[in-house]
Amino acid sequence: MRCLVIEDEVETSRYICNGLREAGYAPSAAFTGDDGLEQALGGRWELIIVDRMLPGAINGLAVIRRLRELGHTTPLIVVSAMTATEERVRGLQGGADDYLSKPFAMTELLARIEALWRRSGIGRHALHLQVADLTLDVGTMRVTRGEKAITLQLREFRLLEFLMRHEGQVVTRTMLLEGVWDYQFDPQTNVIDVQISRLRTKIDKDFARPLIHTVRGIGYRLAALPPADAAPAAAPLPGA
Repeated sequence: MRCLVIEDEVETSRYICNGLREAGYAPSAAFTGDDGLEQALGGRWELIIVDRMLPGAINGLAVIRRLRELGHTTPLIVVSAMTATEERVRGLQGGADDYLSKPFAMTELLARIEALWRRSGIGRHALHLQVADLTLDVGTMRVTRGEKAITLQLREFRLLEFLMRHEGQVVTRTMLLEGVWDYQFDPQTNVIDVQISRLRTKIDKDFARPLIHTVRGIGYRLAALPPADAAPAAAPLPGA
């Protein structure tokens, strides 16, 4: 799940991004209102967290108002040291879905995010994924296939979540680099191939029906049945 954090305090931004990353989200950071608005308009985000006060010509509320005026319905949470009731009301009336006062505990922010999904009616879709007998719970980071519990490293979990959210679709290397590794460029390494191989070992190795399929020359597809253009799965890498 891709999240945009618009926060000018570097330490606070790092704190939020690290907490989101540890919880299985894929955060990106912006440090001004102008940059935050540009990133918000130029990307696909499942959540935006924005500071009330930002340097530059555009503050947090202006970012939110602009996004809402343009028809963006992305869930938005304001974080701010401005705790007066009238400021909270202004934030919510301006288009924010929630308002969290600084300082705050990361556990509270995560709880508010989950509550936001529930209120919006997309909580189950956002937090619980299933393809065939493979299930993934974003909130607990629990993965099972059939009756077997599968332990994944954080990057493997994010990779599997991305594939499951694009069930049946061809996922390209560029999509994976941007959505899982937060890269805006190709590092020219085999990092994707290594992680896919390791994921296959854990997800498909002991089961008769593989779910992760290679689409030759393009990328990968996670689906219950192999597509006609799927290539045979490569053997696991040594030590994977």
